[in-house]
Amino acid sequence: MDKTNLASVEPHVAAHYAHGDLEGEILKALAASGKDISQLVPVDLAPVDEFHTAGRLATIDLAAQLHFAPGMHLLDIGCGIGGASRFFAQERGCRVTGIDLTDDYVRAAAAFSRRFGLDGQLAYRQASALALPFEAGAFDGAYMLHVGMNIADKPRLFTEARRVLKPGAEFALFDVMRTDWSELRYPVPWAATSATSFVASPADYRKVLEAAGFEVLGERGRREFARNFFREMAAKNASNGGPPPLGIHILMKTEGQQKIANYVANLDAGLIAPVEMICRAR
Repeated sequence: MDKTNLASVEPHVAAHYAHGDLEGEILKALAASGKDISQLVPVDLAPVDEFHTAGRLATIDLAAQLHFAPGMHLLDIGCGIGGASRFFAQERGCRVTGIDLTDDYVRAAAAFSRRFGLDGQLAYRQASALALPFEAGAFDGAYMLHVGMNIADKPRLFTEARRVLKPGAEFALFDVMRTDWSELRYPVPWAATSATSFVASPADYRKVLEAAGFEVLGERGRREFARNFFREMAAKNASNGGPPPLGIHILMKTEGQQKIANYVANLDAGLIAPVEMICRAR
């Protein structure tokens, strides 16, 4: 993708996620859920702060395959409102720098990390994954969770990721990938139309990752994991008469139910699947 097209697509991607007073809306939902706003802990945000398939469950599963250790400096590419970065800070003792294209998310991530007293371990910047504002070899590891679907130029994405990693560093990703090239139903959580949706196949990812200087160590398709998660979520919502006050529907703003329904329909039709890949920088 040339710079002109990049300049025209990224604002649309950012606008898809832009929200306004995201921190305020989440705090209201937490209060409606019975939480004491003055006594919040990071796990209280788990229903909303990891905007990827299965949220915290998927983060834990991915982290179990990684060797991120205390004191390591990690890069979170597409950090959202910071849920995964807070997980790695608390559970692995890592320092994490997160970047996201959407300024609303960056502000919310920083605000919640301050609220939890984690701002000494965590930092966030508004930036493009295609032009990372960091020196070469700055990080001991990196990850991205449901980010690549919004980025057409995956060679540039992974070349930038490799540039800022030290040799031997682990790079993990968890993206929705193509398993069939039939037309997808829209809107979906990451895009209202195909104009900002760039879902590629696992084979495409492997090829581009290897060309960018990564060795792909492992790969796992998670379609059934995702389908089970959404079935359980639907059953819980049905028994409770609707979704709870706090959930990823806050991040989806409008058409949240339709976006989830279309995602599940695409999964059920075998068109897409969330896929994990574990890589090492050569």
